[in-house]
Amino acid sequence: MEISNNKVVQIHYTGKLTDGTVFDSSEGREALEFIFGSGMIIPGLEEGLAGMKATEKKTVEIGFEKAYGPVQEQAKQEVPKAQMPEGIELQVGMQLAAQGPQGQPMPVTVAEIKDETVVMDFNHPLAGKDLVFEVEVVEVREATKEELEHGHTHPEGESCGSEEASEDKKEE
Repeated sequence: MEISNNKVVQIHYTGKLTDGTVFDSSEGREALEFIFGSGMIIPGLEEGLAGMKATEKKTVEIGFEKAYGPVQEQAKQEVPKAQMPEGIELQVGMQLAAQGPQGQPMPVTVAEIKDETVVMDFNHPLAGKDLVFEVEVVEVREATKEELEHGHTHPEGESCGSEEASEDKKEE
């Protein structure tokens, strides 16, 4: 079965920068599983996987435009040092977690330390970088109706336990 929209895909991967530095890998972990075409992975990787089948391997080169986009200067903000967590010795390049708009944690990088403020970079750490993925397709299968409705995969034979799923069961 070929990878195409609404298929559940499992891959093992190693993500590298163009200089060979590994930034992420599924080595030693379970394969990454996602619904193809649902925007769960970066566009360039999704394009590179289209049409592949289980057991196929490939190297996918992705320009930053189809990865995490360009560095956005407006995503850098000066924050008063008084708002920084206590007891942390700030260093340029250090990553911290900030609270996003919906309360979710989001990584931020210390870009510059000034006398009274700290310049925080809210860009994704891989913004502006071209990427290389070595991928191996482990499995391709049809997504279930429930997976497509929920927008994510479920372990075989299981529900996600969301409120919607609980409500559906109550109605049955």
